[in-house]
Amino acid sequence: QVALVESGGGSVQAGGSLRLSCEASNYDYKKHCMAWFRQAPGKEREAVAGVGFRGSSTNYGDSVKGRFTASLDIAKNSLTLQMDNLKPEDTAVYYCAAGYVCLSMRAPEYKFWGQGTQVTVSS
Repeated sequence: QVALVESGGGSVQAGGSLRLSCEASNYDYKKHCMAWFRQAPGKEREAVAGVGFRGSSTNYGDSVKGRFTASLDIAKNSLTLQMDNLKPEDTAVYYCAAGYVCLSMRAPEYKFWGQGTQVTVSS
């Protein structure tokens, strides 16, 4: 059972930056891949970044391309999400996920989920 804990959320003005972290326990990079999703009130969960095996590559959602960067640190069993040039529409609860698929942008394919961290961007 992989346990995931997100941190780093908060409130920021438009144009600002935040860095989210996801610490994983019982995580094995040889078996699992990780991803970031987000969910805004009244909206479906949206894929932000799907990370490839050992972090070799990453798929990004169209709305965050060029602004967000996901990085996997195998030694620390952690996944970060650097978010730059934030927009009010980025406001959501951000979730870290892990599973046996890599690069996937589909939430049902991830078996393990964190509790989420709130990101609020004001205009």
